This record gives sequence, C-alpha cells and structure tokens, in this order.
Amino acid sequence: MLLRVILIALFVFVPLPIISGQSTRKPAARRVVYACPMHPEVTSTKRGQRCPKCKMQLRPVKPEAAPSPSPIPPGAIAGTFSSAKIPNARILDQNGKQLNFYNDLIKGKTVAINFIFTTCTTVCPPLTATFRRVQQTAAERGLDVKLVSVSVDPVVDTPERLRAFAEKFKVDQGWTFVTGEKGEIDSLLASLGASVANKNDHTPMILIGNDTVDYWTRAYGLSPSSRLVELITEASRK
Repeated sequence: MLLRVILIALFVFVPLPIISGQSTRKPAARRVVYACPMHPEVTSTKRGQRCPKCKMQLRPVKPEAAPSPSPIPPGAIAGTFSSAKIPNARILDQNGKQLNFYNDLIKGKTVAINFIFTTCTTVCPPLTATFRRVQQTAAERGLDVKLVSVSVDPVVDTPERLRAFAEKFKVDQGWTFVTGEKGEIDSLLASLGASVANKNDHTPMILIGNDTVDYWTRAYGLSPSSRLVELITEASRK
C-alpha cells in the first residue's frame, strides 16, 4: 500500500514543474567584456581602453567566442587567403618609384608584409626594429625573402617620409615601404585583411607568404625575430 502511494505521488507531482508554463523571469543582461585582438588575456569591462602591451583598442568579445589567440599560429589563414586576393594596386615606394603591388613586390617571391605609419609612437617602431632584425638574420642564413611595409596613413606618409623612416632603421635593399593614393592603399589594406577605420588601431600582424605555391600564414609582428625567420623559412620551403 505504501509503495502504491509513493508511485502515485511521483506521477502526480514530479512532472508538474516540467509541463507547467516557463518562467517569465528575464535573463540577466550580460556584461560586455572587451579584449585585445592580439593579447586576449588583456581584458576590461570599460569601453575605449587600450592594451598596455601593443596599444590596440580593446574590442567587444562575443559570449560564444573567444578572441583569436596570440601569437597567431602558423597556418591560421591557410585555405582562406590566397595570392588571388592581392590586387595589382598602383603604389609608390620610399624612393617615389611607381610600382604595381602584386607584380613587382609579390609575384614569384617569398615575402613578409607588415603595416606601419611614420607618426606612430607605439607599436610601429618596435615592429620595424623587429623586421630589421629579421632582414639581418635572413641575410646571414642566405634566405631570400622580400620585406614589405605598407603605410596605413598614406595621406601623411609620402615617399619622402617613408624614406626618412626607413633610414632611421638602416634598412637594406629588398625592403620596400609602400604608400600611394589613398583609395588604392585603402583597397590594398582591405584585401590584405589590414583595413582599420582609425590608423592607431592597426594590427601588429605580419603576413608571410610564398607566392610561387600560394602558401600564406600570419604571425604576431612583435614575436621574437628568430621565430619570424623560422616561419619565413618554412614558407620558402613549401
């Protein structure tokens, strides 16, 4: 008899909360968290903050997705980026010579591309210094790689300004600084995945590629120069 009473109680009372109407309580509003795209461990709940490491503006993090890790692992853009996406934009180098970006700087070459502007006082000087060490190490190892630095501020960065900037870092041949008409450069930056509304928010990302086999990867531009040379070497051997 007792067992029968228990079974009846379970049948009557257990399902009721399940089949009853859903709660009308509204879910609590989620707090927005901002993180650095290159240093995801740097976070803040305040809008408009900047990363103390690379000075990039922190960006909202989607609840369901974490920001990309840093440094970006090799192969992160394999299959999503191709030489076919690189336009043959008309550009000027630091000597004022007009070039076609793809044909003259990328086609058939192993390249490393970064993004700078000459009035930058945060990440651009260390980015350029790292590239200079990459150039030196590559030369010591007999590694044939062309370096390209694209200005994200083409209105201010004339060829003369880029040449003066390059001279500060004692760059050697095989390193081209790129500027040009703003529309051309904006289109080029968008194609390379480096377009930003504010030049100060440009990413310290490096594109590394071997155009001959259409292999592309990207890396954190402030990684040790030895690591970047390793990635370039790997790309050149594809």
